[in-house]
Amino acid sequence: MNLILAANCIRRTSSPMSMVRRSSRRRATGFTLIELMITVAIVALLAAIAFPSYQSHVRKGYRAAAQTFLMDVAQKQTQFLIDNRAYASTTSALSVTTPTDVNNLYTVSIAVTAGPPPTFTVTATPKAGTVQEPDSTLTINQAGQKTPTDKW
Repeated sequence: MNLILAANCIRRTSSPMSMVRRSSRRRATGFTLIELMITVAIVALLAAIAFPSYQSHVRKGYRAAAQTFLMDVAQKQTQFLIDNRAYASTTSALSVTTPTDVNNLYTVSIAVTAGPPPTFTVTATPKAGTVQEPDSTLTINQAGQKTPTDKW
C-alpha cells in the first residue's frame, strides 16, 4: 500500500497539470498586449497634445529674437540718420550682422524712402519650410510702429 501511495505522489508532482500551473505563474509576471497597447495610446495622446504646444513655444522664442534684431536695426538706423542725413538701405551699411537663428528662419529687408522726410521700414519675413513659416511678417518703421501689433 505504501508503494502505491508513493507512486501516486510521484505521478502527481510530475503531472502535466503541475507543469501548466508553473508556467501560468511565470506568465503572470509580464505585461499583456492590452496593457502595452493602452500605455502606447496614452503616450501617443500626450505627445499629440504636447508637440504643438512645444512648437508654439519655440516659434515665440525665435520671434522674440527677430523682434530684438529689428529693434536693434531701427536704433542703428536712427544713429545712421544723424550721422549721414539719410537712412541705410542694407544691414551691412549699418554694420549690423544678422544673428544666425534669425538669418536661418527669416529674410530681413530694409525699404528706404528718401523723403522728405526720409523713412524706412525693416521687415522680417518667415522663410518657407521652417518652424516660423506659419508666423506673421514682422515690421518696424522710423516712427517705431510695429506690425502686427498682436505679435509684438
